[in-house]
Amino acid sequence: MTTGRLGLLLVLGGVAALASASGARAQEPAPPAPPPAAQEPAPSLQPQPQKKSPKHSHDLRILGTVFTPEGYSFPGAQVRIHRAAEKKFRWVDVTNSLGEFAFWVPLGAQYELVVQARGFEEQSRRIDADSGERFLRLSLRMQRAPEGKKK
Repeated sequence: MTTGRLGLLLVLGGVAALASASGARAQEPAPPAPPPAAQEPAPSLQPQPQKKSPKHSHDLRILGTVFTPEGYSFPGAQVRIHRAAEKKFRWVDVTNSLGEFAFWVPLGAQYELVVQARGFEEQSRRIDADSGERFLRLSLRMQRAPEGKKK
C-alpha cells in the first residue's frame, strides 16, 4: 500500500510532493556571521576645514502678507524695496495667490518697502535692518483709492 501511495505522489506532484508527504524538511542555512566590528580611526589632531556659512547668514528675512480692505488675501499686488538713501528699487516681487511675499535683504541698512496695486493707495513701511533682528513679519492692509485718484 505504501508503494501505491508513493507512485501516486510521484505522478501527481513530482519529487517536491514526495518530500513534503514523507515529512522530510530541508534545513535552512544558518544566517551569515556578522562582520567584525570596524575599529574607528583615532581623531586627527589636524584642524578641520571651516564649513561655509549659509547663503543668507548675514541677511534679514522679510515675510509679509497683503490684505484687501475687507481682510481677504490680495494676490497680484506689486511689492518693491529700496535702500532709504536710494531712489532705485533693488528688489521687486508680486504677491502670490495667498497675498504673501518674501525677500532677503542685507543687514546693516535702512530700507523702504512699497506696495502698489491698481485702484488702491500706495502703502509703505520703513524697515530697520540695523537692529540685529534676522526675521521680520509684516502685514499690510490696502485702502481703496479715492474716486479721482485711480491709476
